[in-house]
Amino acid sequence: MPKSKPAYLAPSELKTILHSKRAHIYYLEHCRVVVNGGRVEYITEQGSESLYWNIPIANTSCILLGSGTSITQAAVRDLSKAGVMIGFSAGGGTPLFAGTEAEIGCEFFSPQSEYRPTEYLQQWCAFWFDDDKRLQCAKQLQQMRLQTIAQCWPKLNWQYDTGRLNNLLTQFSAAFATAADSMSLLAAEGRLTTALYALANQATQQDALFRRSTRGERSDPANIFLDHGNYLAYGIGATACWVLGLPHGLAVLHGKTRRGGLVFDAADIIKDALILPQAFISATAGDSPRDFRQICIEQLTRFEALDHVIDTLKQLAAQGAVG
Repeated sequence: MPKSKPAYLAPSELKTILHSKRAHIYYLEHCRVVVNGGRVEYITEQGSESLYWNIPIANTSCILLGSGTSITQAAVRDLSKAGVMIGFSAGGGTPLFAGTEAEIGCEFFSPQSEYRPTEYLQQWCAFWFDDDKRLQCAKQLQQMRLQTIAQCWPKLNWQYDTGRLNNLLTQFSAAFATAADSMSLLAAEGRLTTALYALANQATQQDALFRRSTRGERSDPANIFLDHGNYLAYGIGATACWVLGLPHGLAVLHGKTRRGGLVFDAADIIKDALILPQAFISATAGDSPRDFRQICIEQLTRFEALDHVIDTLKQLAAQGAVG
C-alpha cells in the first residue's frame, strides 16, 4: 500500500505556538537562508559540499543574521508568516543593522500583519501621553527589574557577595521609588548598573574596578560579551513588543529622541539579571563568543525570559490603563 503524503502545514498556521513558549534565538553567520522543499533552511559551505540545516520556524522567536549572510525573499515571507523577528547584525551579533539604519528598535524587521490584537496598545496609549503616569510605569518597570535580578542571580553557577547585592537592591528600590522625573530615574538606573558591574567583576575576577567601554573601543572579554549578550536581550524585547502590538517608539523611560526606546525598556527587565552576570562568568572561564552566546540562549530559555518580558509588559499596560 503506497504511503500517504504528510499534510502540508502553511507557515501562517505555525503561529499557534505562543511566542512566549518558543525556545530559540538564532545567530547565523557565513551562510545563506533559503526555502528548500517547503522548509526554511540555512546553507553552509564545507569545502566543495553544501550543508543544509533546518530552522524550526514554529519554535523560533528571533533570528540575527551576522557577517557573510544572505536571505531570500521566500525565506523572509515564510519567517514573517510564522511571526519570526529578523535582525541584521555585524560579526558576533553587534552592532545591529537593518538596511542602512543602525538605531535600536528600528533595526528589527517585524513580521507584518494588520490584524494583530490592539488590546495592549490601547491600554498603553491610555497612560502613555500623561507624563506622570508614564513616569510611574517606568518606576514600576525598574522595580520589576530588581525583582528579576533577585530571582535569577542566586540560580546561576557562581559565588558573589549576597549581602552586598541585597543592600544594592534595597538602596535602588528606594531610589527608583523617589525619583522626581525620568532624568533622575535614568541617572539612578545608570548608578545601579555600574554597581552591578563592580559586584560581578569582583565576584569573578577579584577586582572591583571595571569600566564599561564604548562600542568600537578595543575591549576586554567582559565588555565584548556584554555587547553580544545585550543584543540577544534586545531581540527578546523586540519580539515581546511585536507579540503585544506595542510600537517601539512608545517607550516609558529610554529613547525620548529615538523611536526604538521601548526595546531598551523591555530588555532592561532581563538584561542585568541574566546577561550581565554571565558576561563576567564567561570572561573569567575563557569562553569563546560562540560559547557565550549559546550559554546565554540556554539561560534565556531556562528562565523563560521571553515569557517573563511579555507578562511584565502586559502587567504594566493593565496597571497603567487603570492608574
